[in-house]
Amino acid sequence: MAVASSAYSTLVSDASRTEQFVALGHAGSDHYAGLETFENPGVTRVEMTSDELTSMCPVTGQPDLYVVTIEYAPRTRCLESKSLKLYLSRFRNEGVFCEALAVKIRDDVAEALELASDMVTVRLTQKPRGGIRIVATA
Repeated sequence: MAVASSAYSTLVSDASRTEQFVALGHAGSDHYAGLETFENPGVTRVEMTSDELTSMCPVTGQPDLYVVTIEYAPRTRCLESKSLKLYLSRFRNEGVFCEALAVKIRDDVAEALELASDMVTVRLTQKPRGGIRIVATA
């Protein structure tokens, strides 16, 4: 069944999907090719939130669980969410402090979107461990 295309949506065939996006439409992380973007359809602000970010404490090796919020004002490109999910999942075995992780994510998103790093805000809220909650904003 064909769906009519409009200024707000685009009919995507299987052929064009595989040419435009590597991760979208494919199961698993075998198709991960980095943070993917698409043309901005006219939005002025984007906020993406995930509670599935996990990394490892670089000292103890224990898992650190996060809620991450990424905000940006797109110019020409927007961030594709499946590639972001796969990107975030790559930190699960990395030893990194919360503060450094916030900066890393901000810089990688800014680079993918071709924005200055001060145009992207990343807020990481580390779920409490040992009774301490950490919030880092970059």
